[in-house]
Amino acid sequence: MSLEIKVPPVGESITEVVLSRWVKNDGDAVEMDEVIAELESDKATFELTAEQAGTLKIVASEGDTLAIGAVVCSIEDGGAAAPKAAPEAPAEAAAQADKQAPAPVAERAGDSYATGTPSPAAGKILAEKGVDAAAVKGSGVDGRITKEDALKAEKPAAVPAKAPEKAASAPAVAGSRNERREKMSPLRKTVAKRLVAVKNETAMLTTFNEVNMKPIMDLRGKYKDQFKEKYGVGLGFMSFFTKAVCEAMKDFPAVNARIDGDAVIFNDFVDISIAVSAPKGLVVPIIRNAESLSLAQIEKSVIELATKARDSKLTIEEMTGGTFTITNGGVFGSMMSTPIINAPQSAILGMHNIIERPIAEKGEVVVRPMMYLALSYDHRIIDGRESVGFLVRVKQLLEDPARLLLGI
Repeated sequence: MSLEIKVPPVGESITEVVLSRWVKNDGDAVEMDEVIAELESDKATFELTAEQAGTLKIVASEGDTLAIGAVVCSIEDGGAAAPKAAPEAPAEAAAQADKQAPAPVAERAGDSYATGTPSPAAGKILAEKGVDAAAVKGSGVDGRITKEDALKAEKPAAVPAKAPEKAASAPAVAGSRNERREKMSPLRKTVAKRLVAVKNETAMLTTFNEVNMKPIMDLRGKYKDQFKEKYGVGLGFMSFFTKAVCEAMKDFPAVNARIDGDAVIFNDFVDISIAVSAPKGLVVPIIRNAESLSLAQIEKSVIELATKARDSKLTIEEMTGGTFTITNGGVFGSMMSTPIINAPQSAILGMHNIIERPIAEKGEVVVRPMMYLALSYDHRIIDGRESVGFLVRVKQLLEDPARLLLGI
């Protein structure tokens, strides 16, 4: 009995997927619930599993775009496919060739072969060796070349060919000018469409500020070992920024809101989308209810989501929703940028690299580890006063981390 394996429903808004990779090959024996292929949608990568044990018969090819419900493969009862017949041994093949191969046409002298004519088996051996029969002296009747003569024959040494005369040289082109064409993945196509839509459909502006990272770096340096020992996770910058954002939203709730038609939806929770660079493109998994999490819980969530993103294991639920996004271009060396809003959200915070710069502090020039912050926001819902006030509040909280614990 044959069972067809079809593309399963993977989300409300997803109508098609791409078959990105076959894990098993055609004719392989598969077990029940064993992963046989990977499917990629515009949001995530999914594993396709065998719904019964048997032999895999592939229908679709890697790279094919398949509608939900389309047949990907079938599984036949009976286990593994029958093994292919082993190739004949060389000696047996040669013997078979002796029996079946037709004798070459030869000149005859009376009833015998002409001098220098090989037997069928000898002709086959000479052909395989690339030896001309005219160069072999036969020891058979009337000079006929026998199989033994062919086995002993050696190919004459090649005479070096005369170098061709140099043709008129074409003008040299410096460097390679090759091109290659790759089909856009569903994820990349979706990202491209959404980014263009955001630029066209929102009144996006960006405001900048800078933050002295020394207080946080000093705090991390003092407690990182104890933090790691107690919670089993490192103390990074992302948890401080997440807590600062959640705290600042209490004073500026419009930053955590979104437009829905002719209404504004305000949220009493904060779901932080963390932009992560995955092998197949940018993804934004979500830390749910970040406002109620501790620094350790935030760090654990960041590591878990980043690991899933790298392994293409994120689910639709883990990337759906989000009320505000934080992106860290500093890990790639970015000094300043204008991040694009992650619709339907109304704002996104961009972190950048930390550079030691001279600044004025209490009337003196000192060198401090400084980071530029960029807040891109939708001016339709967030006014300039709110955007600047929000970013200043985040700066205050980061430069005096005790405020994050005291809520002041």
